[in-house]
Amino acid sequence: MLPADIIGTELYNQRDTIFEVKQGPIFSSIILADEINRAPAKVQSALLEAMQEKQVTIGDSSHKLPDLFLVMATQNPIEQEGTYPLPEAQVDRFMLKVTITYPSREEERLLLEMRDQADSPVAIEAITDPNQIMASRAVVNSIYMDDKIKDYIVSLVFASRDPAAFGLDIGSYIDTGASPRATLNLKAVSRSLAYLEGRGYVTPDDVKRAAFDVMRHRIRISYEAEAESVTSEDIIRNILDNIAVP
Repeated sequence: MLPADIIGTELYNQRDTIFEVKQGPIFSSIILADEINRAPAKVQSALLEAMQEKQVTIGDSSHKLPDLFLVMATQNPIEQEGTYPLPEAQVDRFMLKVTITYPSREEERLLLEMRDQADSPVAIEAITDPNQIMASRAVVNSIYMDDKIKDYIVSLVFASRDPAAFGLDIGSYIDTGASPRATLNLKAVSRSLAYLEGRGYVTPDDVKRAAFDVMRHRIRISYEAEAESVTSEDIIRNILDNIAVP
């Protein structure tokens, strides 16, 4: 797979003697990058620009992506052959990292039924539109967050960078703490959780619920942590258990 397969390319129009841009699938509102760690480095670099700048470069020109733009990606954490490790800068662009375990017995039984119906036509009914989604985003951004909650978010992130300053004896397990994007995304996700609960304000429990998915991929553990089977989730849990809740 080449970057042009994702973002598009310039094609020469012989009739008009000009180059025309052929847009790729990246010019969509929802992008699903299946097994992203199988994409070569150049493809990941092209995707990185799209996720950070909300634009792509084709030839000598930059092209803006839709205002409603979301990238979802899957990654197989077990198989390593034929995969490319994701750069930390790209991993940090993802707001959330959600771990998916094996399905339950009931869910796996349902998979058998769904597999038999895979070739049957499925009726799709729209339940929203881009304007409604953008309006909901504006409501989420307006949800009230007290200054004490903001201080709590900053403390959680700083505790991952300098745990000793917070009286935590986990510094040897941390190679790199959470980035400033963790702070921004903890705020955004906490507000989103409050919105889904129908509240106009954020609580400390919203922040705690968001912490694992926002921070687990932003804390790089040390070799000592790997040797002792300490995960980033263990570190986050330690931080949540010891930082005072407002």
